[in-house]
Amino acid sequence: MSGSAFKAMSVEAYLRSEEHSPFRREYVGGFVYPLHAQAGASEAHVLICTNLTAALHASARRAGCRLYQSDMKLALAGASTFFYPDVMVVCDPDDRATGYKTAPCLLIEVLSASPASHDRVGKFGLYTALPSLQMYLIVEQSERRVYAYRRTGDQWPLRELAGEGEIELPCLNTTLSLDEMYAGVLPSC
Repeated sequence: MSGSAFKAMSVEAYLRSEEHSPFRREYVGGFVYPLHAQAGASEAHVLICTNLTAALHASARRAGCRLYQSDMKLALAGASTFFYPDVMVVCDPDDRATGYKTAPCLLIEVLSASPASHDRVGKFGLYTALPSLQMYLIVEQSERRVYAYRRTGDQWPLRELAGEGEIELPCLNTTLSLDEMYAGVLPSC
C-alpha cells in the first residue's frame, strides 16, 4: 500500500471486500486503513490478548455474553466506521448482526507502538459514545499498566493501575487482575 493514494470506498464495498482481504482493515470516514503495515503483532501483544480471552471466557459464558478477540468488527457511528478491538464482550442478545457487532459492554485495546495515540484519543471518543459500553480498558504491552475507563452516568472517570491490582468488570460481574493479563509476559513490579 505504500506509494498508493487512499481511495474512498462505500460501506457496502468495504464489507464485501473485507471478507476476501488478506489482512484486516479498519474503515473510517469512507476510507480503509490496514491494521498492521508490518506482518503480525509483537509476542507481548499476542500473549496479553490470549491471557485476556482466557481470563474472561468462563465469566462471559456464565453471563450469557459473547467474547471476541481481534477478528470481529465493531460498527460505530451508525455503521459508517468499523474497528477491530483486541477484545470485545457483547451481552446484548439483539446484537446478532453477522460480520460485525454494535453493542459491546466491554472493549479492550492492547497498545501497539504505531496506533497507541489513536487507541487513547481517537477511539476513546467513538467507543464511549456507545450507549451499551460500560468499560473501556487500554492495556500497555511494554509495562504492567492499564487505563480503565468505567461509565459513571455521563462521565468516564479514569482509574490507572500500575504493577498490580484488579479491575471490576460490571457487565461480566467479575474482576480481572493485572497478574492474569500479564501472565508469562512481564514480571510483577
